[in-house]
Amino acid sequence: MKGRFGPLTVVLVLCSWVVTRAGDDRVHDRLAVVRRLLEEVPLIDGHNDLPWNIRKYVRNQLQDFHFSEDLRQTEPWARSVWSHTDLFRLQQGMVGAQFWSAYAPCSSQYLDSVQLTLEQIDVIRRLIAQYPQHMQFVTTADEVVEAHRARKLASLIGVEGGHAIGTSLAVLRVLYRLGARYLTLTHTCSTPWADCSNVDAPGQIPDHGGLTDFGKAVVLEMNRLGMMVDLSHVSILTMLDVLQVTKAPVIFSHSAAHALCNSSRNVPDHVLRLVAQNRGIVMVAFYTYFVSCNDTATIRDVVAHINHIRDVAGADHVGIGAGYDGINLTPQGLEDVSGYPRLFAELLASKRWTEHDLKKLAGLNLLRVMKDVEQVRDNMRQSGVQPSEDLIPAHDLYGKTYCRFPET
Repeated sequence: MKGRFGPLTVVLVLCSWVVTRAGDDRVHDRLAVVRRLLEEVPLIDGHNDLPWNIRKYVRNQLQDFHFSEDLRQTEPWARSVWSHTDLFRLQQGMVGAQFWSAYAPCSSQYLDSVQLTLEQIDVIRRLIAQYPQHMQFVTTADEVVEAHRARKLASLIGVEGGHAIGTSLAVLRVLYRLGARYLTLTHTCSTPWADCSNVDAPGQIPDHGGLTDFGKAVVLEMNRLGMMVDLSHVSILTMLDVLQVTKAPVIFSHSAAHALCNSSRNVPDHVLRLVAQNRGIVMVAFYTYFVSCNDTATIRDVVAHINHIRDVAGADHVGIGAGYDGINLTPQGLEDVSGYPRLFAELLASKRWTEHDLKKLAGLNLLRVMKDVEQVRDNMRQSGVQPSEDLIPAHDLYGKTYCRFPET
């Protein structure tokens, strides 16, 4: 060879360019397919904690929050590792529907958890109303579809943590009337009626061994209302109790597969099989410690969890529940809400997923669950089932409460 590049080098460079160009074309083609699919079916994400960040950073003062801007360029959001969401990136990510989390921390249990939850529902509803050209408040499966057809972000409310109801079925009913369409039965603390996932960690002892009798009453009242039961954050025994009691399909709004990462927040295979029998859904979370059990992960790690849940439970029982704005570590390639099309393109590249399967993953599965939950509600209503008047026994409260009926 003479000079810097000989004939062999030139051939190798050209071959590399052709392969790279062909690879780029294939990625472009897959993304085009994904964009078409997500125009036909809403991509529904099961859990986003933006409302709590609005509380943390601007004290729920929406005049100080510019959601239509790229928040990566706006303080204090720009320097926060917990910030992943704005309208600009939601549109890039082709998100069709979002469950916004009305969250109150465990430190508020027995104190002001009900008030904090109401304030978070208020800020969610005010945020949606502030951007009517981009967002639409919805509460039913049909309304999700209607909003998507109108090219608006269908916005739903999920309440995170059973302590939000203050051990009161009356409060549960009020939350439903305000628009809450799921309740996560626990957060990182057990309630007086249900064990959280922390009790499954080594060396821990369950508080109740699953659900108490009042916890079962909560689940049945949720069935009667048409509110989805969310089992993310609960213990395995609580999962099993709920799956025995419930008359409607359940959801895991943001969890992953325990077989691939043995976090107590993830769903074991025997529960995945029961979820399939229940016609429920597991919506895969993106937090690296749930995906890789480490502080780093990639988009392919998330794909592995989606594929595992599909393999065990079936393609009808898996969805997406990233947990953005409530996590500080995200997988490479899924750094914020703009990344969903890349995830679906990666799944398409595996050749394991048909276009119809991807539509199920994106939103059809959750829409089916919502419709099933609504049907159970309607059936119970037609059967004359009345609102439950069950009260939690005083001995289940361990002397901790802020409002009780006088004992007789």
